[in-house]
Amino acid sequence: MKCNEVQEYLSTWLDGEVPEELRQGLADHLAGCPACQGELAALERLDAALAGLEVPVPQGLAAKVRRRLPRPASPWRHNLALAACLVVGIFLGGSLSGVLYPGAGEANGNGTEIAGLEILQDYPQGSLGGVFFYQGEKENGA
Repeated sequence: MKCNEVQEYLSTWLDGEVPEELRQGLADHLAGCPACQGELAALERLDAALAGLEVPVPQGLAAKVRRRLPRPASPWRHNLALAACLVVGIFLGGSLSGVLYPGAGEANGNGTEIAGLEILQDYPQGSLGGVFFYQGEKENGA
């Protein structure tokens, strides 16, 4: 490796983040090059000096940061949005049931409504459709 290539990686070397494939080449070059050794030593001194610095935190910094952060949404807004979604879902479900199950609420001639037995008979027991079907059978005495 050449000195200019090695010097690009000296900071990375100092941080211990050199890629595995370059590590041995850098180590070999640093072992035999006094110029690069001096550059690395200068970076080590700079790193040690910067690590020893203490930066005072300005008073009120945390309060200033909190004021600049966006305020979280109120929980009632989330609840209102959930309630609106539920209302829309119930409305759409009720509206679409007539399209998906035509004739499920029509009168059958003797004043009682057809329970949609043809539709619900195919549902297995324990499913939502089965619950309605079997509940209707219990109420009708079947």
